[in-house]
Amino acid sequence: MSSFKDRISGLLVAQRLATPQQVHAILREASGQRKSFARLLIERGVISESQLTELLSKELGLPMISLSKYRLDSAVARLIPERLARQYHLIALSKLGDRLVVAMADPLNIFAIDDLKAFTQAAIDPVLSPEAEIHRAIEQVYATGEGLLAGAIGELTFEANEGEETLDTAVALLLHETGAEEAPVVRVINLLVIEAMRRHASDLHLEPMEDSLRVRYRIDGRLVEAHRLPKAAQHPLVSRLKILSGLDITEWRLPQDGRFKARLDEQEVDFRVSVLPITHGGKVVLRLLEKSHLSLGLQHLGFLPESIEAFRAAVQRPFGMLLVTGPTGSGKSTTLYAILNELNQPTKNLITIEDPVEYQVEGITQLQVRPEVGLTFASGLRALLRQSPDVVMIGEIRDSETADIAMKASLTGQMVLSTLHTNDAAAAVARLIDMGVEPFLVASSVSLVIAQRLVRRLCVKCREPFEPGQEFLEPLGFSPAGEATFFRAVGCRFCNGTGYRGRMGITEVLQIEERIRELIVARVPSWQIKECAVTEQRMVVLRQDGFKKAQMGLTTLEEVAAVTAEE
Repeated sequence: MSSFKDRISGLLVAQRLATPQQVHAILREASGQRKSFARLLIERGVISESQLTELLSKELGLPMISLSKYRLDSAVARLIPERLARQYHLIALSKLGDRLVVAMADPLNIFAIDDLKAFTQAAIDPVLSPEAEIHRAIEQVYATGEGLLAGAIGELTFEANEGEETLDTAVALLLHETGAEEAPVVRVINLLVIEAMRRHASDLHLEPMEDSLRVRYRIDGRLVEAHRLPKAAQHPLVSRLKILSGLDITEWRLPQDGRFKARLDEQEVDFRVSVLPITHGGKVVLRLLEKSHLSLGLQHLGFLPESIEAFRAAVQRPFGMLLVTGPTGSGKSTTLYAILNELNQPTKNLITIEDPVEYQVEGITQLQVRPEVGLTFASGLRALLRQSPDVVMIGEIRDSETADIAMKASLTGQMVLSTLHTNDAAAAVARLIDMGVEPFLVASSVSLVIAQRLVRRLCVKCREPFEPGQEFLEPLGFSPAGEATFFRAVGCRFCNGTGYRGRMGITEVLQIEERIRELIVARVPSWQIKECAVTEQRMVVLRQDGFKKAQMGLTTLEEVAAVTAEE
């Protein structure tokens, strides 16, 4: 069967409405700019849209319908998901038995018809309609009502001045549909996302309650309730977020994961979206991943100069393993990506295997684990090692098979980066041995272990100095050398009254040197390895690193004590 473009081209030339040269030029432009061939013909004045539709109707023997004079049935139109309607430029008009009449701009698109058949389980009867009229119909059907809503899938651009509108006003518009050009649900989502970005939230939670929709932001590691929206706003908002993330909006029984991008004030943010079916509807959590954090370097993340020096010495080796340890939410992935960013050069092949992919970084090959199809960390790692990598990043070492492959890879010419869940750096060694890795392999392959936690940064606008008494310092096991100035949180408008703005890492860097290797091979307990590192390497443990940063006025003693309670 001839393609849509071929049929149009042949008709125009045969009826002398265009020369072959004109047609070929527009075909090249359509291909080069990825634009609609029919739309370019109309824009270049070769033929009007109504003439083109009428011409195709006669040639293909299909009825032509003007949607401007047709009363659409929203219930029938929504038998087709908005994603498919926008992708293929079509709209459902009527359904009789197992046959669905669909207005299409390109009725020769067999892929569109096959997808519609598979989704609707109905036979498709296409009719011709002008593309512009179909687009207007899509906006009319999906931009109003309670369910499938307007908005393009893919990258969004949020204008900074949208924040001038209040969330209350936008929600009122959503609940009481108006003739506004932009769908009210779009404005509500935009305002929530802009507020999350401006408040430097790491997560945005939309949580269905029995009679409302709770909106919370995770700011500096703590959840803060921001809004309570009417229950009627829940379905449109969740559906809109599913559309943005490329998820199936008809699925409400299973968990779903997706992502989209947004830009605010020249700052690009990736949003990782998780939808979980719970008692009162779909709970949505958006994780905000700011790429700008990756280019700021380790110093911005909280690494002191001596720690950065140890790290640079480790990555200068052509092979070996670098581990980052800590509990969930301690910033391990951000640290690994900051390291990858420093290693990301055209002369190196960097490959990551993750579950899920956190940040999407240009120049790095990234592989998503999919256990449901057999792509596990172990099988994926075997496959990517055949891709001749220079640097391999494994999201997490979870089992003995992955650990064994990673160890052997680090000994055969690759730099391997990964994470483990342990309380301190020395415990990472014991964890690998517990997984079944031979101690001599651990001693030979691991070159550096970084343990870290996140503490809140003091707000520089309102912090104030204070002198803690010995009764406060002694229980912490800290006695400052000489005079030391500490600061405490106060709270101001700049930090939303919390006294803190942003977070930073406190770190413990264990270098695997000759004496440590001997202890690993001898299978000594992790506390002995830590003791040796402190006495012989002068390793700074987590709490000491935190105290240093408290003395520098970067955080408070309370924050350090809270996150290093196990020390």
